[in-house]
Amino acid sequence: VQLQASGGGLVQAGGSQRLSCAASGLTFSSYTMGWFHQAPGKEREFVAGMSRGGNIVYADSVKGRFTISRDNAKNTVFLQMNSLKPEDTAVYYCAAVFSSSWYQKPARTGYRYWGQGTQVTVSS
Repeated sequence: VQLQASGGGLVQAGGSQRLSCAASGLTFSSYTMGWFHQAPGKEREFVAGMSRGGNIVYADSVKGRFTISRDNAKNTVFLQMNSLKPEDTAVYYCAAVFSSSWYQKPARTGYRYWGQGTQVTVSS
């Protein structure tokens, strides 16, 4: 299984960025997909998750600003980030975990496969 995240970069506060994560080696439609971030000196934190059935969970810190979506035909999950703040600066990782349930709410932990991360830097 490989997860390849891309789309990071430098953006000004208030701006937008769209991350993509292309998955291979798995039956993508059977997996819950998630995004996490890790700021310097901090632990990796859950950002957003989307189940195979389309249920979505966000961290409180990004609700109303970030949107997770997926394209099962392209084996890709996206994270649209709007109204970015300097505190959003982090390495962003995509992750995947198999889900046997179509309706199961996305978990915040327990992801099996991880991408390599993409740096997002928000300048003030």
